[in-house]
Amino acid sequence: MIPFNKLTPTPDEEAQFYKAAEQVIASGWYINGNNCAAFEENFANFTGTTTCVGVANGTDALEIALRSVGVSADSTVATVANAGFYTTTALRALGATPAYIDVESDTHLMALDALRERLATGAKLDAIVVTHLYGLLADMPAFRALADQYGVRLIEDCAQAHGARRDDYMAGSLGDMAAYSFYPTKNLGALGDGGAICTRSDALAQNAKHFKQYGWTAKYVVGGQGGRNSRLDEIQAAFLSIQLEHLDANNARRRDIAHAFSQGITHNAVTTPPVRGEDYVGHLYVIKADNRDGLAAHLKDAGIATDIHFPVPDHQQLVMAESDAAKVSLPMTEALAGLCLSLPCHPKITDDEVDAIIAAVNSWAC
Repeated sequence: MIPFNKLTPTPDEEAQFYKAAEQVIASGWYINGNNCAAFEENFANFTGTTTCVGVANGTDALEIALRSVGVSADSTVATVANAGFYTTTALRALGATPAYIDVESDTHLMALDALRERLATGAKLDAIVVTHLYGLLADMPAFRALADQYGVRLIEDCAQAHGARRDDYMAGSLGDMAAYSFYPTKNLGALGDGGAICTRSDALAQNAKHFKQYGWTAKYVVGGQGGRNSRLDEIQAAFLSIQLEHLDANNARRRDIAHAFSQGITHNAVTTPPVRGEDYVGHLYVIKADNRDGLAAHLKDAGIATDIHFPVPDHQQLVMAESDAAKVSLPMTEALAGLCLSLPCHPKITDDEVDAIIAAVNSWAC
């Protein structure tokens, strides 16, 4: 079976992880120590921001970032409905209302024109969350200009786009804040849960630090509402520092695999994404087929694992059924939810496995 993900470390990686774990254990310091500080500094430099705040997971990163820019129960936030409910989860935790924006057919990213139309109506909107879906970097200068024009806070969801770059900017560097997940399957993954918030604003960074640890303004002094316990463990920070050294190379390998798929898959019932540059880091390789389930079954019979990202749009989830946010027309989002199929795309796939996946897709008798 060709697995969808392969997280087992190589012997060299395993040796690095064991060494890092031993050093953390021997230090006797497991929370808010030197490993976390070092990773935060290095990751801020990598993303082109000034401050990185480590947190417990990517969903906490979204929630704390939203809270840090002032989102509350009275707020309305623009987001997409095709990215796994993660931003919606954070908004529901805050009591805020999602304003779902439809997506583009080719990139599956938030449609800038649809967002512009929403803003032009004068409808209430307090913040925008732009998700870099599947590892593809959105047109952040355009979103930044639109957010500035209407005085709306802008947050980047970079959970699938660690290391994506275009021209002179990185994913996470143009929003007011950026949220990252370090779930093990991410391009930059821990050996457990982890997340981070990056920003160029000292004031927003201070807000995030305040909210991530009980709302403390000083030790044991709670300065306001909304604090929580969300910290990046020392041992995960140590593992992430190791992974960060290999991120660009692993992203390049993911891109090479994606390029091979886009060039090699020629089935007339399958639509592949175009070959892309460094603005795409190959977190997911997503194809489209009218008979998606038939193709998935065919690939399973050929020993190839697949997945669907994401089968149920946020506004159609059962928990949203009674909400006003669910009463929205998102024709492209809904159409794509029935077409998308993800193929294995990770750095440990061999060239022979890439060829086998291409051959299996092309041999499908749909």
